[in-house]
Amino acid sequence: MADMLVNLLKLPPKDELILKLKKEGIQIRRPLPPDKLRIVNWLLENRSMNAASECDVCFAHTPVSCYIATRGAQILGYGCYNATAPDFFGPTFVLPEERGKGIGKALLLCCLHALREMGYGYAIIGSIGPQAYYEKCVGAMLIPDSTPGIYKDYLGGIEDGEVPPDLD
Repeated sequence: MADMLVNLLKLPPKDELILKLKKEGIQIRRPLPPDKLRIVNWLLENRSMNAASECDVCFAHTPVSCYIATRGAQILGYGCYNATAPDFFGPTFVLPEERGKGIGKALLLCCLHALREMGYGYAIIGSIGPQAYYEKCVGAMLIPDSTPGIYKDYLGGIEDGEVPPDLD
C-alpha cells in the first residue's frame, strides 16, 4: 500500500467534531502512561501484534503520540503518530460496530493537529488503506512510488513491494 501526503496548514478544525462525539458519550483524548498495557492488550485482541508494537512506541514520547476514543472505560478506537517514523500518521483503527460516527476522523484530526503543533507543515499517512477517505477528510494526496515505504525491511517479511496483511 502507498503513502499519502497531507498539507497540515490546511487542516479542517477538530473541536466541533470532538464536542459532538462528547455529547454522544464518546471521549477523544491522549491516553496516560497507566493506560498503556490496556491499550496494547486491546490492540492484540482487536488488531495485530504489529499495531500493538507501533502503539507501544508512542508511550515513550512526551506527550504520548497517540489518541484514543473511549466510552467510559471501553476503548472504541485509536490513532497514532510518530510511531514507526517521525511525521507519520498511523496506525489507526476503530471497532467495526463504532464506525460511521466520526470517531476515525476525530482521531485522524487530533493526530494531524498535534503534528502541526510540533511545527510540521506536511505529514505522511503511511501504508494507507482507504485512499478516498483520506482524500475527503484531509485532502491527502497519493505519494507516487511509495510502496512498500517504511515497512520494507521489517521482520514480518515484506518483499518486492508486498505489504503485510495486518498493516491495513
